[in-house]
Amino acid sequence: MNPADPRAPTGGLSQVRGRTDEPLSDATVFELLAAAAQRWPQRDAAVFSEQGQRFTWAELLAGVETAAAGFVRLGVQAGDRVGIWSPNRSEWLITQFATARIGAILVNINPAYRLAELEYALDKSGISVLVTAAAFKSSHYLEMLQALGVDADGRSARLPALRRVVRLGDEATAGMLNWRALLRLGEGHEGELPPAGALHAREPINIQFTSGTTGAPKGATLTHHNVVNNAMAVARCMRLTAADALCIPVPLYHCFGMVLAVLACVSVGAKMVFPGEGFEPAATLAAVQAERCSALHGVPTMFIAELDHPDFARYDLSTLRTGIMAGAPCPIEVMRRVQRDMHMTEVTIAYGMTETSPVSFQSATDDPVDKRVTTVGRILPHLEVKIVDIDDRVVPLGEKGELCTRGYSVMLGYWNDPERTADAVRDGWMHTGDLATLDEQGYCNIVGRVKDMVIRGGENVYPREVEEYLFRHPKVAAVQVFGVPDARYGEELCAWIIAKPGMACSEDEIRAFCREQIAHYKVPRYIRFVAELPVTVTGKPQKFLMREAMLRELGLQAQATA
Repeated sequence: MNPADPRAPTGGLSQVRGRTDEPLSDATVFELLAAAAQRWPQRDAAVFSEQGQRFTWAELLAGVETAAAGFVRLGVQAGDRVGIWSPNRSEWLITQFATARIGAILVNINPAYRLAELEYALDKSGISVLVTAAAFKSSHYLEMLQALGVDADGRSARLPALRRVVRLGDEATAGMLNWRALLRLGEGHEGELPPAGALHAREPINIQFTSGTTGAPKGATLTHHNVVNNAMAVARCMRLTAADALCIPVPLYHCFGMVLAVLACVSVGAKMVFPGEGFEPAATLAAVQAERCSALHGVPTMFIAELDHPDFARYDLSTLRTGIMAGAPCPIEVMRRVQRDMHMTEVTIAYGMTETSPVSFQSATDDPVDKRVTTVGRILPHLEVKIVDIDDRVVPLGEKGELCTRGYSVMLGYWNDPERTADAVRDGWMHTGDLATLDEQGYCNIVGRVKDMVIRGGENVYPREVEEYLFRHPKVAAVQVFGVPDARYGEELCAWIIAKPGMACSEDEIRAFCREQIAHYKVPRYIRFVAELPVTVTGKPQKFLMREAMLRELGLQAQATA
């Protein structure tokens, strides 16, 4: 490594800045798509294998313009919030760019959300139009909306901002507009859309809900400038071009799918391939083979499931070259297998958070394997990172501290939540809550978390949010939730519960209480009823003692130190 590399720290302190030799873009999300359609109109833009749909760039742009006109005729204006609650479907992609076309703010709703989480997201963001699938896996979306009082007029007394619901699929539902009806509304009215150039790149365009540490999700508010520039930087780091085809099994509601996949592809004209509505290893492998994909995204558990599929050897993956593995630490043996057996010799590791649009660090395609496993790479252009101690002083190289990010990628704030915004972003620095170290070459290693966030299969779970929900159970007097190691998901949730005096409670009762109300990945796998919780002299719960006890009970001590 050249010590003069601008990505290497100087002065012996854990602070580093990215390159600035290439200027940032002022393009909006829609302008990114329009540019791709102008340059490669007849080339494949997107393939939805499960739906049997294929779009050229020109066709995708035309569909976006029609949907945008439909939204305008529903009364949607710039700044209005439009929600999307759906797995990976073509309508999701079109809605993403249609809302960006008119300056409406897209609100991503996790497909795994249950009733309580859905109501909170709809109400907090003031969604006026909701685009929803009918169902996904065990979640029956239309039934949940009806449980929230959505009536024959498409409105709900519990959700005063909601005006219309647009449902996907051909079936009719009272009070809801079908997707095809939305498109019919817009057909022939595309010329009435406001000029695309009237939008400003620094305006908000997206709200993504992240799990909250105080019992409620937070709506990270991102601008065109945030996501467009992050996507372009990630694409450059992967060496992605118009000659590539990226297989996208990761969810669109998350920055991984929406930014690191979709916008990265659009920025360079690469083909987007969506194997199915949700992740299935066989469907992913089949899509890579059928579309001759050169890139593949996923969290480590996805790659493990693909590698371990009984028919893995039957698929031709020889076209693969690159991609991103993110969301959780990658075991070195998994990385070696991905490089060797999946031909992904240039696979990269990325680190970030929704609040930073999302990537701050990413490995290069030619970084040594050990650097792509033991670190999360080096800082992206136009960003600055420091690692600080409890007094906000930058720590020496190699020492642990909280990672803080500053630059174009930092969110505007949490939607309608100034207090939590002020707590997270101070003097322009996003305090990530992650413990990290920085080496003399500028490689970053995430070593833990300041707070007790759990990462289960790439999903961030804050125990406090789960605890707040479990406290609602009529038999629960006290509860503490924490993470324990898991070979498949990285971590699993464990809940220690004290039942109210004179009441008997079972694990099945707790799980039934969670079912249909909170996302499946937030439901504790391990539930233990205890007489008391270990606490400090000041009454603060000692989760590390609870975790150690569970490690002994489950025989997981070796995993915890691996």
